[in-house]
Amino acid sequence: MNNDVEKVLYTQDQVNQRLDELANTLTEKYQNEFPILVSVMTGAMIFTSEMMKRLNFKLNVDYVDVSSYEESSESTGKVKLIQDLSHDIKDRPVIIMEDIIDTGHTLKYLAALFANRGAKSIEICSLLDKPDRREVDVEADYVGFKVPNEFIVGYGLDFDGLYRNLPYVGVLKRSVYEK
Repeated sequence: MNNDVEKVLYTQDQVNQRLDELANTLTEKYQNEFPILVSVMTGAMIFTSEMMKRLNFKLNVDYVDVSSYEESSESTGKVKLIQDLSHDIKDRPVIIMEDIIDTGHTLKYLAALFANRGAKSIEICSLLDKPDRREVDVEADYVGFKVPNEFIVGYGLDFDGLYRNLPYVGVLKRSVYEK
């Protein structure tokens, strides 16, 4: 797997340090709240899990599974809800946990969905942000790192279901995904 990675953008130590910083900020803000962390599966599962261990406040965790890729490496722009929440979010703060903000379609869809369901507030916490790919107006409230417009893998991000288990964030070699 490591041979398929062109370069490492952020090491495991760098990711851990940034997650500590994000967790401190969220803990300070949500100390007296009772938010629901909503992990956007499957990519955000590692990020969400690692963040949960660092958060020092009461919370519920839930997840949604959405897709805008339909078995390709390019977003279709159409978001499909595959698995919905199991919690009622009415009058509750919601923190959407995302692996990467790319085109923005998924997060725009989820924010609107949760607002329509009466969430008290909606914030987005994303490990990565790829602003050069944005197609809709959406920004995260908390971002781990900005990344270039390249194919990013590791730390939950995949190509064809692979590379999620890399402990770092890296750029996949073009020869791997253009086969």
